Amino acid sequence: MKIAVVILNWNGILLLEKFLPSLLKYSAEATIYVADNASTDDSISFVKAFCPSVQIVKNESNLGFADGYNQALKHIDAEIYALVNSDIEVTENWLQPIIKTFESEPDTAIIQPKILDFKRKEYFEYAGAAGGFIDQYGYPYCRGRIFDTLEKDHGQYNDHCEIFWASGACFFIRSQVYKDLNGFDGEFFAHQEEIDLCWRAFNKGYKIKYISESVVYHVGGATLQQGNPKKTFLNFRNSLLMLTKNLPKDKLYKILLGRMVLDGIAGLQFLTQRKPKHFWAVLKAHWSFYGLFIAYYKRRNKFQYQEYYNVKSIVYQYYVICGKVFDK
Repeated sequence: MKIAVVILNWNGILLLEKFLPSLLKYSAEATIYVADNASTDDSISFVKAFCPSVQIVKNESNLGFADGYNQALKHIDAEIYALVNSDIEVTENWLQPIIKTFESEPDTAIIQPKILDFKRKEYFEYAGAAGGFIDQYGYPYCRGRIFDTLEKDHGQYNDHCEIFWASGACFFIRSQVYKDLNGFDGEFFAHQEEIDLCWRAFNKGYKIKYISESVVYHVGGATLQQGNPKKTFLNFRNSLLMLTKNLPKDKLYKILLGRMVLDGIAGLQFLTQRKPKHFWAVLKAHWSFYGLFIAYYKRRNKFQYQEYYNVKSIVYQYYVICGKVFDK
C-alpha cells in the first residue's frame, strides 16, 4: 500500500528541525513530503540540505491548512494520504496499525491515531485526543478532551472504535475518498475543516476510525495560539458554515438559531473575562457567516444522516452537570 506522509509547512524551520528526524526514523513504509505554503524562512533550504530523501511540493502563496493541502495533494500520488502537522513527534511502528486497518477494512476511509501531549506525555492532547465527536449544536469534543479538560492516559481508550471526526493534526485518508469529497473546504482556511470533511464523509456512508496502537505526540498551538482572536473568529464562523452544509434539512434552522443563542452567551462571557478582542471576533464571525449563508446552503448534499451526534448538548453536560470526562 503506497502511503504519503505530507507535512504542511509555513515558516516552520524550527519545527522541521525538531520533528522531521522522528518521521524519517520511523516511517520507512512511506514517502515523506513537505508541502510548503510559500515560506519566507529557510525551511526549504534546511530540508534540501539535511533531509534529501524528503520530497518538496511548493504552493505559490500561504493558502492556510485547507487549501494548502488541497493544492499540494494534487501533485502527490499515493493510495493513502497521512496529513501530519509539523509539530508532531511520531513513535516506532506508528504506521503499521494504520496500514493494517486500511488493508483489512475496505469500508474504513479515515483514521486517527492516539494523540498525546508532547509537553505532558501522560496526558491526551487537545487537538483530537482519542477521537472526535460533535453534539447536536456542532460543538466538538473528544474522548480524552472536553473543552479545556484533558484526561490522563490510563489506557482507558486503548481500543479501535468508530468516531465522528479525526484530528487534522494527524489525519489518514484514502486518496480516492479525499478526491471524491473534493478535499477540504478552502474557504475555512484553518480550523474545523477536518470536522467538515469527516461529516461529509459520514453523510456518504464512509467509516472513520480511531486506532490506539498508533501513537503520536503533538505540541499544539504552534501555528496559531489558543488565545489568538483570529482562531476564535475561524472556529465560530467555520462551525456555522459546517452546520449549514451538513445538518439534516429539518433540523437546520432550529439548530442554527440555538447556536446563535449559545454563541451570544459565549461572546458575553468573553466580555466578562475582559477579552474584548474575542468578543469582536465572535461578532465578526457571525457577520461573515451571514454573508456566506446562501452560497453554503447551495453546497448541501442531497442526503444527510439524522443521527450525527451522541450527546445533545456538550455545553450543558460540561457546565451544568459537570460532565468533564467523556461518557462511553
